[in-house]
Amino acid sequence: MMKERQSAQILVTGGAGYIGSHTVLELITAGFGVVVVDNLSNASEQSLQRVTELTGQAIPFVNADLRDRSAMVALFQMNRFDAVIHFAGLKAVGESVSKPVAYWDNNVGGTLVLLESMERAGIRRIVFSSSATVYGDPQRVPIDEAAAIQPTNPYGRTKACIESILTDLATSDPSWAIGTLRYFNPVGAHLSGRIGEDPRGLPNNLMPFIAQVAVGRRERLSVFGDDWDTRDGTGLRDYLHVVDLALGHVDSLRRVLQSPGHWTVNLGTGTGYTVLEVIRAFERASGRSIPFEIVNRRSGDIASCYADPAHALALLGWRAERPLDQMCEDHWRWQSNNPSGFASTQG
Repeated sequence: MMKERQSAQILVTGGAGYIGSHTVLELITAGFGVVVVDNLSNASEQSLQRVTELTGQAIPFVNADLRDRSAMVALFQMNRFDAVIHFAGLKAVGESVSKPVAYWDNNVGGTLVLLESMERAGIRRIVFSSSATVYGDPQRVPIDEAAAIQPTNPYGRTKACIESILTDLATSDPSWAIGTLRYFNPVGAHLSGRIGEDPRGLPNNLMPFIAQVAVGRRERLSVFGDDWDTRDGTGLRDYLHVVDLALGHVDSLRRVLQSPGHWTVNLGTGTGYTVLEVIRAFERASGRSIPFEIVNRRSGDIASCYADPAHALALLGWRAERPLDQMCEDHWRWQSNNPSGFASTQG
């Protein structure tokens, strides 16, 4: 059934990235007007060209950094937005440990300029892309939104800091509508295979690394420990199809457009899969063997991390629908059609 058409104009920061581009596609499909701002530090403008190909709708794009106040002033002067979805930010946990100042400057500094620009323009509706990393090493699983905020790395701490800024903003002015989405492990790709995850350099996450092994870009996967307290001794995580995640942003946007208030939800499946289970699922999807070796645990890793997504269902009517096998099949379709990511072709 076709959803009711919308006419609201939405600014999507970081909209050329992995999650951003999938969300832009779903926003356009739902009838929203979209403008994307992205500095392309970890993204390709080709992702938006392919969204245009899939939707038949050109996407206004501004190549700018959120920390550039003059660029943000011009952006908000030239457009009348109804709300913002805020993805833009550096996101590699390991890199954040070696470059903490860059992460604080980019993630928190960029958000502050964005919020100042929104206030100046009289726009008080925002959906913020946070992360389950704010929970750190959870005291219990599944993790609900009341769990302690105790991030263990600079990336997670920048996300927790931005959450605090948004809480203070909502307290200072109740007319703000703020949705904070703490999501778990996005994987997969659009069914078309035309857009997907294209990490720069060595992948930081399990699924894109497995996919690069399957396509021949990497020799083997390192599995960090097989003596965890899980079903098979390998780490267990909540993997979420990126299209389900994108639809969660559309549902969240509808809520912030409808009424003021400040709320936070987890976006996850509520089911955890081990590293070995993901490897086997990807082997089924790709028809290829995934060589791997067991190596020592990484400092800071934990045994299990998965969501309690009940609040998202109650508040937004959202739930993840796509199972692990589909996540792997869709991710493999993207990777096999684009073995070097967006650099594979010019089209």
